[in-house]
Amino acid sequence: MSEASTRCGFVALIGEPNAGKSTLLNAMVGSKVSIVTHKVQTTRARIRGVALEGAAQIVFVDTPGLFRPRRRLDRAMVAAAWAGAEDADATVLMIEAHRGITEGVEAILSRLEEAPPRGPLLLAINKIDRVKHEKLLPLAAELNERREFAGTYMISAETGAGVADLKAALAEMMPEGPWHYPEDQIADMPMRMLAAEITREKLTLRLHQELPYQLTVETENWEERKDGSARIDQIVYVAREGHKGIVLGKRGETVKAVGAEARADIAKLLERPVHLFITVKARPGWLEEPERYREMGLDFSDGSS
Repeated sequence: MSEASTRCGFVALIGEPNAGKSTLLNAMVGSKVSIVTHKVQTTRARIRGVALEGAAQIVFVDTPGLFRPRRRLDRAMVAAAWAGAEDADATVLMIEAHRGITEGVEAILSRLEEAPPRGPLLLAINKIDRVKHEKLLPLAAELNERREFAGTYMISAETGAGVADLKAALAEMMPEGPWHYPEDQIADMPMRMLAAEITREKLTLRLHQELPYQLTVETENWEERKDGSARIDQIVYVAREGHKGIVLGKRGETVKAVGAEARADIAKLLERPVHLFITVKARPGWLEEPERYREMGLDFSDGSS
């Protein structure tokens, strides 16, 4: 494909936590590149998923959900979200159909008024399968009165409804130029980090206390074996010694189940067998270590008060 006929650009997905950004990213890319859970604030790094639409390559920046930050990590996440929107060729604001214009959405609209994104801003009203259809048009009309959008799309990221139309519109908006990534690449996140994110997703789904936001997963070792399989060693760091038991579970059952689920997902992504070994360690103060932030693609200084 000649450079003259190709398009390539960046699209930022912004919205409140749980608006469905990660689900939409995975649907657009056609593979799991961002973790999806029912807990808020699960996306920490600005994960770039790469999608193809005709001659266009769309690089999605899945930003952390916008919320009121309390800790250093929270502040760094919110700073990353806004930076993603400022740098993008197009931005998609995602709103949950059944929740409508919440206090959080109001805050995002105000911020967009103060600092408009560089490229076109699109509105995606997500989870349309959760409300009666007659409620959707008034919500879309109210939002368009508040802010001018380049396009409004009714979608369900989970079922795929409306996603193709949104993807086609974004492809048209991408600037002409060469593709940034090879045709078969779906994310610019190193596979080691992607594997760690998958394990963190499984932990987040299984643990129901505040703990998930105080743990991180790192891929310590990755060994390619002669039989084509991969051996992956990961460490789950928790903030306190007392948290180790919660992650391990009774007789190690929790971490064993997490390992089995994560191994299956990683093997599917790699399309080959995987041997996954998980160790749990207490690392007090990891939330204040600059190195941890770099690994998550966040700026440590953005989290300072």
